Amino acid sequence: GFSPYPTLERNFKGHRDAITSVDFSLNKKQLVSGSMDSCLMIWSMKPQMRAYRFVGHKDAVMCVNFSPSGHLIASGSRDKTVRLWVPSVKGESTSFKAHTATVRSVHFSNDGLSLVTASDDKTIKVWAVHRQKFLFSLNQHINWVRCAKFSPDGRLIVSSSDDKTVKLWDKASRECIHSFCEHGGFVPHVDFHPSGTSIASAGTDNTVKVWDVRMNRLLQHYQVHSASVNCLSFHSSGNYLITASNDSTLKILDLLEGRLLYTLHGHQGPATCVSFSRTGDFFASGAVVLFPVITEPTGKDVFGFGVANRCSINTPMLTNLIMSSVNVLENASGSNLIICCFITDYTCCGNYFVNCQENHPLINQCL
Repeated sequence: GFSPYPTLERNFKGHRDAITSVDFSLNKKQLVSGSMDSCLMIWSMKPQMRAYRFVGHKDAVMCVNFSPSGHLIASGSRDKTVRLWVPSVKGESTSFKAHTATVRSVHFSNDGLSLVTASDDKTIKVWAVHRQKFLFSLNQHINWVRCAKFSPDGRLIVSSSDDKTVKLWDKASRECIHSFCEHGGFVPHVDFHPSGTSIASAGTDNTVKVWDVRMNRLLQHYQVHSASVNCLSFHSSGNYLITASNDSTLKILDLLEGRLLYTLHGHQGPATCVSFSRTGDFFASGAVVLFPVITEPTGKDVFGFGVANRCSINTPMLTNLIMSSVNVLENASGSNLIICCFITDYTCCGNYFVNCQENHPLINQCL
């Protein structure tokens, strides 16, 4: 059976400073986190498996990304380098000087052959992964570039910047094919829809925008946060978008209905990053806290301070889930961490996302 309340199975504690970035491996067996403490941590999703601390960067780790195969991890740092790690006991890595300022973003292409990096030096660079060879640079941003990602088919690159623009680039011609200039502030994060036909951008103007990259037009505009939006991630179905904000909340948006589905409360500081797993099978929050996702079409607020908005489990497909309501966990420093469930669809059981919040220890909930 299942417990009527969330049950914490494992605590992941290891970082000594704020967590900046997290990513799941495609097979969902590992989770990587980067931190201001200059380290990477690799967490196993299996019970009783130890975590590994990878040391090599000389300054804060700003971004991490698993390769599609799961055999490599890329990290970018304030030390201006990019490192490629083998996620094993030895923690072997190769380092290369990628930029002349902080590296804000690293992202593998879906074929695993290319890596795109973005930096405070205002450039985007594309690299051949296996030789760590520089291929070319994209140079039209006029302020820090916060994020750069390949499209699912690898033909396009999208970037977001403190110059208040989102730019779309053609990888083959190396030219900017469109600039989206409608944000009223910096644009910390951008993500491609799984179909590759649209992008979503997060703004310091508190907004989330969804754009059609075929027609270069605004599709949806969400003003659901009361402070800067730091990060966002599409669910693998393409039907949902999760956002993290300085207002301490996470928002789950129903893109088909064009509405806010859930607000997750409980963080006591900025929610700095969030990421669905590649298959949409997991989510986590509160530094690194994993939640099962069972979703129902309600637009409720979910609060992390006491049991609220209990989610019912009324289908046999969900009987193996541990969590069915909201619970608060106290960590060693007395900070409240939220564990909850939300329901998107009765056919998916055990979906997760990962959320990182500043100044919280790592906590992991595994099924």
